[in-house]
Amino acid sequence: MDLSYTPEEEEFRARLRQWLGEVLPKLPPPPDPSDWPGRRAYDLGWQRMLHDAGYADVHWDASPTTRLIYLEETERAGAPYVGANFVGLLHAGPTIAAEGTPEQRARWLPPILCGAEVWCQGFSEPGAGSDLAALRTRAWRDGDDYVVTGSKIWTSHAEVADWCELLVRTDLDAPKHRGITWLAMRMDAPGVTVRPLRTLAGSTEFAEVFLDEVRVPVAHRVGAENDGWRVTMVTLSFERGTAFVGEVVACRRVLRELAAEARGNGRWDDPALRRRLGRLNAEFRALWRLTQWNVSEASAGGVPGVGGSVFKLRYSHARQELYDAAADVLGPDALDLGRGWMFDRLSSLSYTIAAGTSQIQRNIVAERILGLPKGR
Repeated sequence: MDLSYTPEEEEFRARLRQWLGEVLPKLPPPPDPSDWPGRRAYDLGWQRMLHDAGYADVHWDASPTTRLIYLEETERAGAPYVGANFVGLLHAGPTIAAEGTPEQRARWLPPILCGAEVWCQGFSEPGAGSDLAALRTRAWRDGDDYVVTGSKIWTSHAEVADWCELLVRTDLDAPKHRGITWLAMRMDAPGVTVRPLRTLAGSTEFAEVFLDEVRVPVAHRVGAENDGWRVTMVTLSFERGTAFVGEVVACRRVLRELAAEARGNGRWDDPALRRRLGRLNAEFRALWRLTQWNVSEASAGGVPGVGGSVFKLRYSHARQELYDAAADVLGPDALDLGRGWMFDRLSSLSYTIAAGTSQIQRNIVAERILGLPKGR
């Protein structure tokens, strides 16, 4: 893997840095975190700016080093994150690009890239989280449509989404991994009801979604009927392998901020704290190298490999350790909601569950990388 920078890539960095310096001061202030229509408009407005400037497709079509340069520079400059558009840009979009028909790619990818449509993810159910293949939302064929009934939970940004990447069971008699189908469902279709869920941090970016005989055109099926588990593994490989790339950059920035805080408030004199921050620095440097490897693999093969599970497992715990260290450095100031540390600390607790629990990632590493026998 050669990730040294070519003159062309350095020119891309300089051009991007100049553009960010020109446009970021002109952005309006971000909306209140609880204003979801406002956040959708803000996030999609930023995506349109990226699209018009020629940077919208960097997540999909750029070389690994170009993509990493983009993430480094946007994070360094404090540019907005993908926000409400993250499922479309980082999960559904790459899956459709890899598995969709030419007609599906032409219909769904341009609106994602230009900030015209938002996607959410309808995978987990009240009884099917870690064991995703146990999902029970049912779909049966009726002419040119599937008729879908069931419910989903932890559906990110369902309250502002136009489309949902939806997993349904289309064969009740098949083994549970083989009777699943991947559909693209309109969120404004008759029979769809969205109920927001309030998290421990007080936010409502998740929702429960109820489906009562919702009709989804067969043309909106990605992959073959009953082949949805394989397509889902493509989605999850993007979610675990490359979707967290920008967050690694952000965590390295947070670590630098913590070191500066510790020097300013006297905590830097504690050798145990310095060792703790030093070990975290090594952790995130290693995760950045693993990120480079995963992005390179995705570029070569179109889809990230099982290295994404290694990354997801270690990143989830490293993020929690980072915000544990933040509480140690900041002391009572860590409770200041205005600084955002408390929200980030509470949010970090979800990372060992989201995108596949740590237990699931350990099973994948054991079976698919180490070649260990499956547990009974």
